[in-house]
Amino acid sequence: MSLNLADRCDLVMQSDIRTMSLECARIGGINLSQGICDTPVPPEVLRGAADAVMQGPNIYTHYAGLHELRQAIADKQRRFSGMELDPEREVVISAGATGAMYCAFQTLLNRGDEVLVFEPFYGYHVSTLRAVEAVPVFVPLDPPHWSFALEALEAAVTPNTKAILINTPANPSGKVFSREELSLLAEFAIRHDLFVLTDEMYEHFVFDGRAHVSMATLPGMRERTITVSGLSKTFSITGWRIGYAMCDARWAGAIGYFNDLCYVCAPSPLQAGVTLGLRSLDDSYYHGLSAEYEAKRNRFCAALSEAGLDPFIPEGAYYVLANTDGLPGETARERAMHILHHTGVASVPGSAFFHGTGGENLVRFCFAKEQSVLDEACEKLQKLRTL
Repeated sequence: MSLNLADRCDLVMQSDIRTMSLECARIGGINLSQGICDTPVPPEVLRGAADAVMQGPNIYTHYAGLHELRQAIADKQRRFSGMELDPEREVVISAGATGAMYCAFQTLLNRGDEVLVFEPFYGYHVSTLRAVEAVPVFVPLDPPHWSFALEALEAAVTPNTKAILINTPANPSGKVFSREELSLLAEFAIRHDLFVLTDEMYEHFVFDGRAHVSMATLPGMRERTITVSGLSKTFSITGWRIGYAMCDARWAGAIGYFNDLCYVCAPSPLQAGVTLGLRSLDDSYYHGLSAEYEAKRNRFCAALSEAGLDPFIPEGAYYVLANTDGLPGETARERAMHILHHTGVASVPGSAFFHGTGGENLVRFCFAKEQSVLDEACEKLQKLRTL
C-alpha cells in the first residue's frame, strides 16, 4: 500500500495570496496582498464580545446562529436592500462568508455541475467549487469597466450548468454590478433555470455615488438566489469568522445542516459581539465606510499612477488591479516579487485571478489599511519611478 494525499488536495493548495503574505512577512514589508483590514473595530462590537466572554454565551449556539443575530441581520438587510427574510428559517450564520459559501455549494451542487464564474475571479470561490467537485466555467469581464457580454454567457451554458456565481462589489476588480446588469443576469438565470450564488461581502464599500443592489430583490429572483455576506470587512474583524447565507427556507435548512456538520456553529461570544454592533450602530456608520474607503482609494490610485502602475479604478470593495507592463519580469508573480523586493510593498500576482494565461500583466493591491500605513506604502511605491 502507498500512502498519498487525496486527489482533491491538488485543487486547494496554497494560494498566491498566502504565498505573497508569507514572503512579505519574511522581509518585514507592508502587506497589501491579503484582504486583511487593520482599521479599528467599532468599540460596540468589542464590548459586546468581551461581555459575552465574561457572562456568556460560551457554549454551542443553534447551528444556524444566535436568534438575536439572525434577527439583527434580517433587520439590517431590510433597511439597506429591501430584502424580507424570516430570521428563523432563512438566515444561517457560519464560519465566515467562506464557510457560508462552502455549505451552500455542498447543498446545491452535485459532482460535475457547472457554475458560471466571471473572470477575474476570487480564487477561493473557484477552489471551493472544485473542492465540492463542481466545475467552474469562466466568462470574461472586459476592462476597463469589467463589463460582460450576454453572448459570452449564452455560449458558456450547457445542459450541465446549474448556477451562476456573482461577486458584487467584486474582489479583485472592484466591479459593482448595476441594477441594469443584474436585471440582465436575472433574466438569463430565469430563462436557463439556474441558481444564483452571490458574494456580497463588500456591500457597504461602494464609491462615486453608486448603490449596491442585492440580486435577490429583483423580480423572480428571491427563490433562486443564495446571498452570502458577512461582517469581517464591515467591522474589521476578519479573524472572527462571522458570515452568513440568506435564502429561501427550502435551501437554508440544508445549508444549516452542512454548517452543523462542518463547523457546529460560529464562535458564540463573537456572534454576540457583532449582534451588539448591528443593534447599536446607526446607518451613518455604514454610509461612512463608503466615504472613508473612497478617500483611501483615491489616495492610493493616485500613488499607483505616479509610480507607473496604471490602476483600474475600482467602483467598490477595497482592492485595485494595476498594470505592470513597465516592470521587468515575464510573469505576474515575477513582477509582484519585483515590487515587493524593491519597495517592500506586497501585492498579489494578477494571474491568481484568471485561469490559463490571463492576468500576467496585472497585480492586485488591498488598500484597507490605516492611513499612516497606506501613506507609507504610497511613498515606498515611488521607488519604482527610479528603476
